[in-house]
Amino acid sequence: MEKLVRETTIEIKNAQGLHMRPAMQLVDLASRFDCEIAVNNGQTDADGKSIMQMSMLAATCGTRLYVRAEGPDAERALDALRELVEVQMFGEPPP
Repeated sequence: MEKLVRETTIEIKNAQGLHMRPAMQLVDLASRFDCEIAVNNGQTDADGKSIMQMSMLAATCGTRLYVRAEGPDAERALDALRELVEVQMFGEPPP
């Protein structure tokens, strides 16, 4: 069976960027889906399910992250991550 692959770009919109609490929210959400999630900030690749790797992205407000999901839940995972990052902004204020 062919693996479902989806790719998108999401923008960090909360004022404080991807500090430890939002990074943990992102990892927790990503871990709920049956797919591999890779995140890239233009320089560094990170496993979307690893808090250590996600925190190394140092994504500030305005950073665009390239996200690639591969597996049965790929589309659902990207939709949920976009909702968390761009719409809910991790429950934090905008700049």
